Amino acid sequence: MPISARRVLWWAALLLAPLAALLFRYQFPIQLLKPRAAEPKVAMDAGSEIEYDMPGVLRWHKSGRVERFDGTETVPPSPSGDPANGVASKDVVLDPAANLSARLYLPPAAAAAAAEKRLPVVVFFHGGAFFVHTAASPLYHRYAATLAAAAPAVVVSVDYRLAPEHPIPAAYDDAFAALRAVVAACRPGGPEPWLAAHGDAARVVLAGDSAGANMAHNTAMRLRTERIDGFGDKVSGVALLHPYFWGKEPLGGEPTDAAVRGGFERAWQVACAGELGPDHPYINPMASPEEWRQLGCRRVLVTTAELCWFVERARAYAEGIKACGWDGELQVYDTMGEGHVYFLPKYDSDLAAKELAVVADFVRRC
Repeated sequence: MPISARRVLWWAALLLAPLAALLFRYQFPIQLLKPRAAEPKVAMDAGSEIEYDMPGVLRWHKSGRVERFDGTETVPPSPSGDPANGVASKDVVLDPAANLSARLYLPPAAAAAAAEKRLPVVVFFHGGAFFVHTAASPLYHRYAATLAAAAPAVVVSVDYRLAPEHPIPAAYDDAFAALRAVVAACRPGGPEPWLAAHGDAARVVLAGDSAGANMAHNTAMRLRTERIDGFGDKVSGVALLHPYFWGKEPLGGEPTDAAVRGGFERAWQVACAGELGPDHPYINPMASPEEWRQLGCRRVLVTTAELCWFVERARAYAEGIKACGWDGELQVYDTMGEGHVYFLPKYDSDLAAKELAVVADFVRRC
């Protein structure tokens, strides 16, 4: 089937599927591909009225109560090392004042390295449309540990505050606070032993998938205007894995249907409490090229996939970042025949291994 026809069929599926299935489900259940029948109107008390519903993922009640149905499973860290890859992991508090925590990953290569040879540090932000998942989610625990071993690098997977309880910019504030804490911890005598002994503050990479990639970009943007003492205004690299960007006007092969675009815009509005439009630079960097050229990093990696919902945005990001005047090094990696963040559920596939190798190589070169 020609690529254009496949893209049409893909977006047709999106038109029928709830937004929840679009963002968080890697395989579409048949029932989710059918229009939902109108639910009978019944009397409800104020506490049960629904403000926003992502079926199977999240339900936000007008009372403020939030129910999450996805991204709630967790796995414990492995302080003595994961039998699969030898990577040790532990949960730490990065910033006690902000109650900001993270899961740290130390590869076996750290023990073998000479005392003076430090490892790059990856500050990683998980995806989930700003609504779900944590650093302890099985998908992200596995990915962070695998990346730590492959690079090798010290990986700091950040547990940031989630919307709608904590609307944007809370996640961005936590991301920047995490970067600041990591830089401080990498200094001799720093408060976190793994980072103090093995982390190289001169080789920090901001990384994330989907919404986490959005956070990595915005953290690098903020670094140019809000410098960290003793660190400067640039990180070594930013790795954007299938980044979640959007905009009011469709790009390339994106759907033009108002209902589909409205679903994505509604999710963003809930995430930011209705304060930011779909062309705000947080979600649409292309709308503000003058700001974009100030991206605080020396290298950028953008990965995407042919059937990713945000593929047009990722490709436009890669084209636009050079056009806007940013003077760093750009690398783009595009996987054919796969969808959004396929490498998480299909972690043992050949394509996922190839993409991981690209990310690991990028980290090593930073």
